[in-house]
Amino acid sequence: MMPQHLLLLVPMAAAYTLNVQPSFVGRSASTRLTSTLVDVGTSAFDPAFDSVSRYQDASNFFKNLHLEEQLEEPTMTLREAEAQHGMPWKTSIDKNVADDELLYMKFWEWQHSFMEENLTDLKYEACTNGETDFSFNVNEKKKARIVNICASSKEYRKIRMTYYDAGDNTQVFNAVWYPDPEYNLPVLGIDILAFNRKKYLAIVDFQPLHEDESDHDATYEHLLEPLKEKYDSLKGRMSSKFYDETQFFSQQMLFARFDDENVVHDDLFPAFKSYVKTHVDLVKSTERNPSQKEFVMERQEAYDEYSAERDPATGLFAAMFGAEWANDFVHDFLFSMSEKPDVSAIPTAFVGGPPSGRKP
Repeated sequence: MMPQHLLLLVPMAAAYTLNVQPSFVGRSASTRLTSTLVDVGTSAFDPAFDSVSRYQDASNFFKNLHLEEQLEEPTMTLREAEAQHGMPWKTSIDKNVADDELLYMKFWEWQHSFMEENLTDLKYEACTNGETDFSFNVNEKKKARIVNICASSKEYRKIRMTYYDAGDNTQVFNAVWYPDPEYNLPVLGIDILAFNRKKYLAIVDFQPLHEDESDHDATYEHLLEPLKEKYDSLKGRMSSKFYDETQFFSQQMLFARFDDENVVHDDLFPAFKSYVKTHVDLVKSTERNPSQKEFVMERQEAYDEYSAERDPATGLFAAMFGAEWANDFVHDFLFSMSEKPDVSAIPTAFVGGPPSGRKP
């Protein structure tokens, strides 16, 4: 390509950014691309514009972009990625725990198998922001570890799964399913936690992208209402301490705070499976609409921004794995389209109360 052809890159690259939708989308790559194109596009009309050097800058950018894509191209299957860190774990990192030590592992195992059996072209996606591998972290001294995998399919742009094991102090299973942006549909959010094996918290919801359910491609609350109706234990109301339940939460959210562990097995597990199955059925039964991709991505970005700002687990991750890692993990992996704040803004607080034996 000759320098005089440089301006051709601008519309071509603009089309590239609109049409390529990787599952692991973050702000940094899109910001670099936008700034490069703006710089090239505006400077080309300056009399002092050095076309050769600008051409080289842009050419190098695209070479590096292509190189990054090659370097980040996943080479593992989802099962291989899972097994890389010994998952599914059979015992806790805390060897003092004896009974049912990994309380939510069956949620992880069921979801993984369900994805394999029901999604099209399921692929492993690297858990990285280009600098940090978020697939695993451990604090041996505090007896805490975290494992993550990320996937994509024809139906879903991104599905991430997290398991956090800190013995009886804390057990967490978390997952978020982002539909492909050709579907204007809610995000499936799952957050299930146990503290000291005495206090339990569960949230499972079709998290709406819009205030009005009718603004989605299909309505869905009528599908969830009979499922929720089966479980009185999961009909709680969310506290406004961290989240506003009128934003990005539906009227049929499963929400529960409880102290009877039997609820996990008798109610929560079957309800979780029903919600996951229903969400996949909803996506598969909805007609794709490519013209709305940009709009849907904007709403998913708003969801990420809202969630990252309010996620109460950030303090827990900071306390266990350091503030910098926690900041990157929340904004570059969990909610990868959110704006990353200064690391000093992260609170180092425990979620759901301090571990047993420690004072707040």
